[in-house]
Amino acid sequence: MLDIKFIRENPEIVKKAVKAKGFKVDIDEFLRLDKEKRNLITEVEKLKNEKNEKSNKIGLLMQKKQNAKDLLGEMKTISQKIVEIEAKMEIITQKCMDFVYNIPNIPHQSVPIGSGTEANKVINEWGEVPKFKFEPKSHIDIGKDLGILDFGRAAKISGSGFVLYMGLGARLERALYNFMLDLHTKKHGYKEVFPPYLVNRRSMTGTGQLPLLEEDMYRLKDEDLFLIPTAEVPLTNIHANEILDGKNLPLHYTAYSACFRREAGSYGKDTKGLIRVHQFDKVELVKFVEPKTSYDELESLLKNALHVIELLELPYRVQILSSGDMSFAASKCYDVELWAPGIKKWLEVSSCSNFESFQARRANIRYKTKDMKKPEFVHTLNGSGVALARLVIAILEIHQNKDGSVNIPKALRPFMDGIKAIKQ
Repeated sequence: MLDIKFIRENPEIVKKAVKAKGFKVDIDEFLRLDKEKRNLITEVEKLKNEKNEKSNKIGLLMQKKQNAKDLLGEMKTISQKIVEIEAKMEIITQKCMDFVYNIPNIPHQSVPIGSGTEANKVINEWGEVPKFKFEPKSHIDIGKDLGILDFGRAAKISGSGFVLYMGLGARLERALYNFMLDLHTKKHGYKEVFPPYLVNRRSMTGTGQLPLLEEDMYRLKDEDLFLIPTAEVPLTNIHANEILDGKNLPLHYTAYSACFRREAGSYGKDTKGLIRVHQFDKVELVKFVEPKTSYDELESLLKNALHVIELLELPYRVQILSSGDMSFAASKCYDVELWAPGIKKWLEVSSCSNFESFQARRANIRYKTKDMKKPEFVHTLNGSGVALARLVIAILEIHQNKDGSVNIPKALRPFMDGIKAIKQ
């Protein structure tokens, strides 16, 4: 969330940011409530001082064994007023926080301002999209023909939006996340974590999924716990309500997890095959850094994600997202997209974001160095390093052969017992 003092002192900047991100938040109403709350605080403090003065006078009168009945009555009246005002303050404070939790982060000055995907800017491209001498098949047909993807039986077990990886399909999935974890821990310097898949409401609020995206999340019926939509949630909340030693920054974490999303607003949109599923695997990258280094850390985070894709010999493009296409919590975001020739679509497999202090303020994650007078909020970053199942789509469709087989990229073969291709 944004600093309330910043909102108070920079209302026009905040209004501009809200509009640029495509949200509707009445900042003027927030400012009115905030002012009312501060006036009530002043009133309560004044009444408490008055109460203390009368209490002292009552004490002196009682020492002198004089009548303090009138003062006792006045103090009782003051106490009742304080209770009433504090109750009113509690209601207004909650209303203010409801506003604050729904105000999006401010886009970085380098972010294109626009309402959606049409304002995104492609800033980098790598590799050549293959020109097939045959009509490339979709991953759906490839998976069916090779017996490695089964959507029908998954639907029988769980419903639409799920998949069974079978045989070498399951092996490919496992090989991919093991390959990525090894790369990020051994080459890129991340510390591996295996997190819980269930998190509480506070954790989901800390990273910005709640309250905005609650309808897209899977929540337990009998407990206020949520299946994670991404390992970003548990990883970021590792240090919730902590003050980190600045000499230990930056902290870099990586984790494999299954991810769960209801995708409540996506009915009928890209729902075939693996494009949009309710459960998918992902290797996540999360950073805790000093503010002065956070945008350099964002560039290195992007490079870490791209390294995965380059080793898998997949052509990609990188876009900087426009203000209207960025997530609620991000200040700047790069999307990495892979070309899927069988379905003729660019598919996002990684979003690398800098949240600045937005998440840290919500989760209360601060740091302190010996030169600092008081702790300050860290900057948090996260990126997919990278996400399946869309990565599987690209591998199957880019590396397919005319005979129906699929080549395994060289970097992945050690994780597949040396298998060079998946064949019928």
